[in-house]
Parts: sequence; C-alpha cells; structure tokens
Amino acid sequence: MPVQLLPETPSQTAGPYVHIGLALEAAGNPPREQEICHVMAKPGAPGEHILLMGHLYDGNGQLIRDAFLEFWQANHEGVYDTGYALEKSFNCFGRTATTDVGEWTINTVKPGVVKNALGFPMAGHINVSVFARGINIHLQTRLYFDDETEANAADPVLNLIEQPHRRESLIAKRCRVDGKLAYRFDIHLQGESETVFFDF
Repeated sequence: MPVQLLPETPSQTAGPYVHIGLALEAAGNPPREQEICHVMAKPGAPGEHILLMGHLYDGNGQLIRDAFLEFWQANHEGVYDTGYALEKSFNCFGRTATTDVGEWTINTVKPGVVKNALGFPMAGHINVSVFARGINIHLQTRLYFDDETEANAADPVLNLIEQPHRRESLIAKRCRVDGKLAYRFDIHLQGESETVFFDF
C-alpha cells in the first residue's frame, strides 16, 4: 500500500495576539518574572548606552500597533555572545513591541565593528526581525547609525543594495530623548518609503 504523505502546514500570520503571548507589558499586563524584554543593556553594561526607538508603518502609511520586533547584535567590542541570561549586564538579544501609539523602544549599547565571513569589516549594526499580522514569514532587516558615515560607506552589506538612496532606509537618525543619546529608526513594510529587507 503506498504511503500517503500529508501536505505541508501553511504558514500562519503572527498576531494579532503577539502582545498577549510575548510582550505582556505592551498589552498592559505585568511582565513575567523570566522575560526577554526591551532592556538589552543594564546600567552597568560596558559601552555607549543608547535608546533605540521608532514606528512601524504599513503600506498605507498607517501605524501598526500590535507588531513584535526582535534584535540581535554584537556588543561594544564587536563580539556576539549566544548565551542569554537575565542576570547579565548585557545580552546580544532583545525583544520589544509597538505600543498603542505605534512606537517601539529598546535600551542597548552601540555595537562595535564585526567582520563578515570573508574577513571584511562591517559597520556597527543591529539585526532586526519584524513580526506582524499579515506577514507569514518574519521580515529581516538591519539598523545602521547615521553618525558612522565612513564605516557605512564601506559596509559590504549596505553596498549590496544597488540603489544608493534605498540604503537610507536602514540608517537610524541620531537624536536625544530626555538628555539621553537615542536613534530613531522607522520601519515601512511597503510603499514608497519601504525599508530594505533581506533574505538571510
């Protein structure tokens, strides 16, 4: 008798319940005792402390208020640490979600220069994954810093983007919030200002 194979289960969109399951504070609930959250760097962590912030927009330019974002970066010396532990002063991985006003924030340190597989230096950057309803497979992009002009110009990944003006969609803008160094990084899922997303 021939073996009958079941079809592959189709991908499902993320949400609209990501807040309830993965970002309790954004849903107005107290966080769990053990929670991967938006504080990647505690006050004692070495490096230049920064606040990252931004909005997430859909193809019509409307704010997305129930999205979920994950961040993966090197530390201030350009080293990735794969071991996550809540008690550490800095973790290379963090999560956040957009709030009811459509804004997300994360506290971290500015990452150092990392070399790619061929040994070429890459400008300090943060890898960002975006989860939201209507997206079957999460989107992946990168965040660079506008005050790293020389390093950005030589970055091998940024230079893969054929249209130079599109590279601007990956550049976070330096600002200050309550006297603290911050960078604004707005993400556009579609439309004229669409952020560049990567297939890796």
